[in-house]
Amino acid sequence: MNTQPSNTVALADPRAAYLRNRIAIDDAVQGVLQSGWYIMGENVRCFEEEFARYLGRRHTIGTGSGTEALHLALRCCEIGLGDRVATVSHTAVATVAAIELTGARPVLVDVDPDTHTMCPESLRSAFDSAEGTIRAVIPVHLYGHPADMTSIKRIANDNHAVVIEDCAQAHGAIRQHRMAGSWGDLAAFSFYPTKNLGALGDAGAVVTDDDALAEKARLLQQYGWKKRYVSECRGMNTLLDEIQAAVLRAKLPLLDGDNFRRREIAALYRQRLSSISGLCLPSESACQKHVYHQFTIRVRADLRDALLGYLTENGVLAGILYPIPVHKQPAYCGKIEVSSSGLQTTERMAGEILCLPVHPDVSDDQAMKVVHVIQRFFSKNSTFSVG
Repeated sequence: MNTQPSNTVALADPRAAYLRNRIAIDDAVQGVLQSGWYIMGENVRCFEEEFARYLGRRHTIGTGSGTEALHLALRCCEIGLGDRVATVSHTAVATVAAIELTGARPVLVDVDPDTHTMCPESLRSAFDSAEGTIRAVIPVHLYGHPADMTSIKRIANDNHAVVIEDCAQAHGAIRQHRMAGSWGDLAAFSFYPTKNLGALGDAGAVVTDDDALAEKARLLQQYGWKKRYVSECRGMNTLLDEIQAAVLRAKLPLLDGDNFRRREIAALYRQRLSSISGLCLPSESACQKHVYHQFTIRVRADLRDALLGYLTENGVLAGILYPIPVHKQPAYCGKIEVSSSGLQTTERMAGEILCLPVHPDVSDDQAMKVVHVIQRFFSKNSTFSVG
């Protein structure tokens, strides 16, 4: 039950997304329930084909979650015990957790201050200084912004490393006329309910153009079975179920329209907030399409929490993604390899970032409410600049 006041602007609202598409989703779910086939059926097969076609890739392999998709992609590349995998610390911890599930060792590199995604120079430094070979690179297309895949792929290729894109927040994002998910050897998607393309539970997918990798992914995803109950290799159990696939099929045709609405809200924020010297707004260049899984502003650290509190008091549920970088969290602090170039940008941004509501069900009036609350906050505080 949604207990938020009616005038509250939510950071995410999967219930509103369901209600907006209720007939199509209900029909899809009822179709599965009535079919009697609930695992690895026609909806999974069709969604895999439809999502691959949407991305312009040859293969999609459905999984139980985005974390499992990353884990499966690493396993397909034979990344395992003791191998080094470069990724970022400014991400959901799931990225690092997936690496560790294989027995591999994460190597954390810094992010670009404008895009919040993997910094190619920091990645190059990690390759130059790592104590051992880095066998894979996982760039994260964070907040809906595509990473600099041209530079990242060049560096990885120069060092004979595979590239696995983490696309959990970038469904439909484009860089240089190519979809996020179409650059790497493989890519992993999450369909968690709050994502740009969200299921009604957890779900994920691996995508690739490589026939051999796709065949291996299908082998590994269910116990290494080619023939039922006979394991050809040591696999896992990560399956996209029929209900989630049916929901995703109903929602996939709506994705571009939903992303267009996100971009409309982002444009409104950008227009109305750009004159406030105390804010640093998200970066977007002509060569890319940001899909605004989050609209992230940066605010000087000594005022960020005050702004968050003021927004909350005034019915705007902003959020912080992510308040503590992975390498600073209790499970990893002092126990995880960090690039020799350091993580200065990552650590600074963790204290400055704030995410504003930008999901497709935010109305223009609600977006203007967000704007007015922020404007009032800064009118009560002296102006300053974000470095």
